[in-house]
Amino acid sequence: MSDTAKDQPGGISTERDGPILLIRLDREHVHNALDPESMVRFRHVLQDFRDDGSLSVAIITGAGSRAFCAGTDLKSAPATTSPFAASLLNPWEVGVATGGYVRAITVSEIDVGKPLIAAINGHAAGGGLEIALDCDLRIASRNATFSLPEAKWATLPAVGGVSHLLRAVPQAVAMKMLLTGDRIDATEAHRVGLVSDVYEPDELMDAALSLARRIAANGPLSTRAISQLARRSYDVPLSHAIAMEQAMWGLLRDTQDRAEGRRAFGERRDPSYEGQ
Repeated sequence: MSDTAKDQPGGISTERDGPILLIRLDREHVHNALDPESMVRFRHVLQDFRDDGSLSVAIITGAGSRAFCAGTDLKSAPATTSPFAASLLNPWEVGVATGGYVRAITVSEIDVGKPLIAAINGHAAGGGLEIALDCDLRIASRNATFSLPEAKWATLPAVGGVSHLLRAVPQAVAMKMLLTGDRIDATEAHRVGLVSDVYEPDELMDAALSLARRIAANGPLSTRAISQLARRSYDVPLSHAIAMEQAMWGLLRDTQDRAEGRRAFGERRDPSYEGQ
C-alpha cells in the first residue's frame, strides 16, 4: 500500500492507501487471537473507519500467513469476576480494567455502514470466522481453513456465528459445521459459497487491494447505501425490503455524484466522485 503502516496498541495495526484502510489483526504469536485489549482497540479502529469520510473501503486480514484469526485468546483473557448482566451495561474498557465480561466485536453492532472485505489468509476459527462472516465480502488464500469449534468446548458461537453462517451457506452445511466443530478448507468454502474467490497465499493481498480499489472507484454514497441496505433488508419481508430499496434510491437520486455518473457515462469517461 502507498502509506506507511502504523502499529497501534492492542495488537491491531492499520495502513492506508487513499480511500482504503487495511486493518491487520496483529498478534501472530497467538494466531492473531484477540485478547480484551485488542478487542477494544479493534472496536475503536472500526469506529474511526466508520466516521472518517475520506475512507470508503476496509480490508481486514491477519498478520503472517498461518492465521486470519483464531478467535478469543483464552490464555490472556482474565477470569470473569462480574455478573454477566451487570457487565452488559459497559462491556468495553471497564471490562478490561476490572476483569468483567468483554463482549467480542460485531461489525453489525458498530454499524460501520461501509464495505468491508475479509482477506482470510489462514485459519479462521471461532470468533475469527465470526469477524469474517460479519464482512460484506470474503476472499481466501488456498491454505485458509474455517471452523466454529465452540461446541467442542461446551459453549456456542454467540457473536453472530450461528445466524450469519446459516445465512452464508446451505443449512445442512452450516449445521454440520456448528454441531461437529469440524474445519472445512478453502476449496470447500468456495464450493458452498462461504467465500467468493480463492487465491494462492502470495496473491491474496494483491487481490484484496484490487477488489477494494474497484469498489472505491465507484460512487462512495452508492457503495455505502448498498452495504447498509444489504445488512438491514435481508431478514425483512420482501415487500419491506423493496420499499427500503426504493427509499434508499430516492436518497441517492438527487446527489451530485449520481449526476456526475450519468454525465461520465454519456461522455464515455471515468467519473470523478466526491461523495456528495
